[in-house]
Order: sequence, then structure tokens, then C-alpha cells
Amino acid sequence: MDEHDKNKSHVRSLARALRLLEALAGTDREISLTELADKLEWPKSTVHGILATLRDYRFVDQSDANGRYRLGVRLFELGQKAARNWGIRDIALPVMQRLNAQCGEMVQLATEDAGEVFYLEKLDSTHIIRIVSEIGTRLPIHCSGLGKVLLAYRAPAEARGILMRNGMRRMTNNTITDPARMEIELKKIRKQGYAIDNQEIMEGLRCVAAPIKSMNGDVKYAISVSGFVERLSGDYLEFVKNALIESAAEISRNMGYLAPQEQELI
Repeated sequence: MDEHDKNKSHVRSLARALRLLEALAGTDREISLTELADKLEWPKSTVHGILATLRDYRFVDQSDANGRYRLGVRLFELGQKAARNWGIRDIALPVMQRLNAQCGEMVQLATEDAGEVFYLEKLDSTHIIRIVSEIGTRLPIHCSGLGKVLLAYRAPAEARGILMRNGMRRMTNNTITDPARMEIELKKIRKQGYAIDNQEIMEGLRCVAAPIKSMNGDVKYAISVSGFVERLSGDYLEFVKNALIESAAEISRNMGYLAPQEQELI
């Protein structure tokens, strides 16, 4: 039995339909029934039945020309509605645009999902830089500035659990792969209020990230500035760090968060 089907509370047919959609989302081209069946290791008859249902509800499209399948327009419509419900993007975007104009570097907004960094918004650098992160994609949590910030503000036991489940794969020579060393790093981040990814996910890339706090002080989102190490260093790094922290604080205020000194004035 498939690992995803073992939970007795799951509706098996629905779980399989969701897995099929994930398989379609994992390819950037139309895919045949046979390819899908091979990829999922399911009988072709099972895959065909699920595809037919999803097609009828417009969650899957089938090409008239070659019979291959792709994600349907209904998913795009639901995705747009879901995006509108992520109010953080509307709140953060104007501040991110100003920060992007100030620094000229790439600015990103992310949250944690299933122990990974999940990108919600991204503004590109004015410099030539290619980083493998796009809106809606995921990257490992242990080796990015955004990820380390999101881990730092979790309960220590929860952060350890995330790292144990997802692992700490070495991406570069600078990647932290030792849980004890990461625990020290996370304490430092909480104390200073920001994180730095010093070529930990990609050679030549440096990233500064800061937490966004909700009304009750929880940290579910983080914002970052990323650029080449040669640029993000010295006085300029200090300038970017301060601008980032101010931007994160502004977004937090717009989310309803009041810093302790602000609460005293009420």
C-alpha cells in the first residue's frame, strides 16, 4: 500500500487524486496516461479513472491533439482565490517594493510549510543574478536566511523535530549540518533579531533575513534581501541589514504587532 494511503482517516480515492495532481504539477509539460501510471506506480485503469473525474471538474485538462494531460484552469482559479486569502502578501508587498528600490537586491517573502521554506513573493534584483527560488517553490529550511529565521522563533523542541524529519543536507562547504551547532545559531538569531545565510545554500550568495511578527508576536513569515557576496559585505551589508530590519518591523506593525515599548504607551 502507498505510504500516503496508510492513514485510516484518509479517503483513499481523494488522497490518490491529490497525489496525481502533485505528479502533474511536478512536470513542466503535458504527460501521458502511461507516464503518469509509471511515475505513480499505479495501474493504468486507476489513473485513468481519477483523470477522467478530475477532467470533468476542470482540475485537469486533456489535449485534443495528443491525449496528454496537464493541470486544469480550475486549479489556477482556486490558486488565485487562495492567494487573495494570504493577506500577508498585500500587506508586505509595498514595503518590499520600497526595500527593493533602496537596495537594488532581490527581496523575498516566505513562510514555513512541511519543514521547508515556501516562497510567497519575490522581487528580482536589478543586478544579474539567478537564484533557484520562485513564488510557490520550496527550498531547504536549514541553509537559508529565511529558513533559519523561521526556525529560530519556533520552540526549540519543534525546531529540532523539523530538522530531524527533513535532514540537514550539505549544500555548500558553509552549510550547517550539525544540530548542536544549529541550535547555537538559532539562539544567536533570536538574540540579534536577524539571520545571515553566508553562502550556505549557494556559493557566492549571501542573504540577510528578518522575522515578521503577527499581532500576538508569533513569527509565521520572514523577509530577506539576497545578493552576491562581493556586494553584500562591509558597510553596504550593514546598510542592507538595517533597512531590512526596519522593513520587517513595518510589516509587523501593519500586521497588528506592537513592540514592548509601543505597548507601554497605550
